[in-house]
Amino acid sequence: MKQLSALSEEIQSWHDLQKRVQDTLELSQLADESLREELEQESDALEKEIDRLEFNLMLSGKYDRGDALLAIHAGAGGTDSQDWAEMLLRMYLRWCEKRSYDADILDMTPGEEAGVKSVTIAIDGLFAFGYLRPEKGVHRLVRLSPFDSNHRRHTSFALVEVLPQVEEDDEVMINSNDLRIDTYRSAGAGGQNVQKNDTAVRITHIPSGIVVTCQNERSQVQNRENAMRVLRARLLEKKQEEHQEQMAELRGEYTKAEWGSQIRSYVLHPYQMVKDHRTNYEVGNAHAVLDGDLDELMEAYLRFKMGEKNQT
Repeated sequence: MKQLSALSEEIQSWHDLQKRVQDTLELSQLADESLREELEQESDALEKEIDRLEFNLMLSGKYDRGDALLAIHAGAGGTDSQDWAEMLLRMYLRWCEKRSYDADILDMTPGEEAGVKSVTIAIDGLFAFGYLRPEKGVHRLVRLSPFDSNHRRHTSFALVEVLPQVEEDDEVMINSNDLRIDTYRSAGAGGQNVQKNDTAVRITHIPSGIVVTCQNERSQVQNRENAMRVLRARLLEKKQEEHQEQMAELRGEYTKAEWGSQIRSYVLHPYQMVKDHRTNYEVGNAHAVLDGDLDELMEAYLRFKMGEKNQT
């Protein structure tokens, strides 16, 4: 039903666009000069809407239309990197607000002094995974550190993971006998905030060694359900990576992807710039990007990948 609703909505958007174009053409044939400004505005609006719908056609991957799980992990660099991870969390939450996507924090481990060590967010909305795919990788921040008493320039790193949310009856099958489920008390700030019951859940998938945790909900049942959502997504990613490795090894081109090579740099000092190193696309207003204006960077990468696909 969810898939049917999404397809119906997409078809309706094309029908609505067709009707707006027809209405605009009929008005233009009246040759009424007083309608000129209104027609120009509608023409611009139609052009933007056509661009948006045509761009959505590029998001044709199996899971592109669906929901996503986004995880952020602070890299080496102590408090600065943990603060950077929290800045990225704010950036993606702002982006979700702008697109009217639902964002739910499933699990978060705060830093010792500031920021977060890691956080996992469930993002629900049409094309959420398709748009977020370009964000997967290492993000680099260059700024004057607020945690350095000498106010020196620091470089911080954080890893962003993007996974599709998959249903239980999808291609990932989980045997309950392969799971070890542990419960414990959620971490808190102390005092009344500390959970007195074992509501946090840790699930270990024994064959793969994948471990997921969830502690943000007050109910153990909810935390367990959310942890299973993350586990299914990670098992799907592992399955896809193994398939890609096998295909690449057959072609003799396999190179293991490892931590270290950033996909994007955010520079706040000595100048402002955000640069995607895969496409060389640059944005001068770094603060706007950190406030959630990510569409330009995402679309530039997706168009770049589409161009690569067309060449091959």
